[in-house]
Amino acid sequence: MRLINRRPDRPTAVLLAALPFVAVIIAYWIGSEIRLSANPSDKLLPAPETIAATAKQLFTEGDRRTGEILLWSDTWASLRRLGIGVAIAAALATFLGVLIGMLPYARRTLSDFVAVLSMVPPLALLPILFIVFGLGETSKVVLIVVGITPFITRDLSQRVLDIPHEEIVKAQTLGASTAVIALRVVLPKIIPRLIQSVRLSLGAAWLFLIAAEAVAADSGLGYRIFLVRRYLAMDIILTYVIWITLLAFLIDWALKAISRAAFPWLEEGL
Repeated sequence: MRLINRRPDRPTAVLLAALPFVAVIIAYWIGSEIRLSANPSDKLLPAPETIAATAKQLFTEGDRRTGEILLWSDTWASLRRLGIGVAIAAALATFLGVLIGMLPYARRTLSDFVAVLSMVPPLALLPILFIVFGLGETSKVVLIVVGITPFITRDLSQRVLDIPHEEIVKAQTLGASTAVIALRVVLPKIIPRLIQSVRLSLGAAWLFLIAAEAVAADSGLGYRIFLVRRYLAMDIILTYVIWITLLAFLIDWALKAISRAAFPWLEEGL
């Protein structure tokens, strides 16, 4: 049997998925052991048990001044910003994607403009956003919106263009208006792609969020990482990085589960 036709069974698939993570953990453990054996006070690669103890402290112990558990408050602040930014970007991209994909005049007017916007590095706009919107929550949310909306818009507009023209013609033959075609024909077909596009944009959204929080914030996961970096508190930094990664994975998994439940006919790899 050709290798391309071989598929792992369930236990093998789980094992193969775990292998890269195990390899990274082993590599880190070896590196940490080497550095700590040479210098027990080394802070660059803290021992795994040190990270575990720090994580337990961060998740359970409150701040000495306020009594608030900072990790949970930082998590809520970051997830709120991320959720608002991604939701606005998804809604705006859906509207623009349908508009560009359906209407030739809109496509001629906006397609190239959105393509150019997608080439602009969003982080280069960060100082401008802080000047225009201030250092509060708005600038951080706007950075996420500006960063991922063009990508999702281009993806959705292409999906609209890929809809068989015969379906549009049939709807018109039955008397459907442009608005009805958009709501009853186009929108149901692009929702699965919207979920997929949001999943693919989450990494960039987290990047923009962490960057904005690092520059100007008084709470948030990115703010805390850059606050403790001056003390070389790698155990805290790594705990936050692992937590951010876990949150991102859980959000992606949730979106994938929703997509599978709502659209079971989609391919398994999506």
